Amino acid sequence: MEKLLLCFLVSISLSDVFGQKDLSKKTFVFPKESDNSYVSLKAQLKKPLNAFTVCLHVYTKLFMTHGYSIFSYATKKEPNEILLFWSQVRGYIVGVGGPEISFKAPEIPVAPVHICASWESVSGIIELWVDGKPQVRKSLQKGYSVGTEAMIILGQDQDSFGGKFDVNQSLVGDIGDVNMWDSVLSPEEIGTVYAGGTYSPNVLDWRALTYETHGEVFIKPQLWP
Repeated sequence: MEKLLLCFLVSISLSDVFGQKDLSKKTFVFPKESDNSYVSLKAQLKKPLNAFTVCLHVYTKLFMTHGYSIFSYATKKEPNEILLFWSQVRGYIVGVGGPEISFKAPEIPVAPVHICASWESVSGIIELWVDGKPQVRKSLQKGYSVGTEAMIILGQDQDSFGGKFDVNQSLVGDIGDVNMWDSVLSPEEIGTVYAGGTYSPNVLDWRALTYETHGEVFIKPQLWP
């Protein structure tokens, strides 16, 4: 009986640490710069990724002041396995397996921005969509495979697996609608996701997200439609 009670308490404790919730119409809020506030996500991965699409909303006023991390996917072998980052000088940066490529922003946003980034190993083609509009395709890491057993972080850039955060790269603002697929979404599917639809994300699902918050992070109603 005591063993059963102990197992029950352990299971409750673990569920509190990594809770799975439907975060529809919700957002993670990072109210100030820090080196210890972030959200860690658990992905549903059983094999290396030969393609992916990540979509999310981000709302911040840091565009004109300094760079910040949008999405950081690290493995023990490579801290920048997948990286989405904003640079004041270079614009949007997409990294795969370490190397990075940049996309100049079409304009400096003053409202919540919807971003989708996709990559495929067979061609190395990277696509970046900003508010439903495609940027010119570029190529990176043809033939590469993205590793599993990942640490996925929102709000900070990982310079090592799960750590070495830099306060000057932290996000101040909101992130929401974070979804990830193990394939490249078509332009039609990207358009549907931008309009608020979904295509059963199978790596990260905002409607059934397993996550843990750290430091000063809050869950609030989203500020976009």
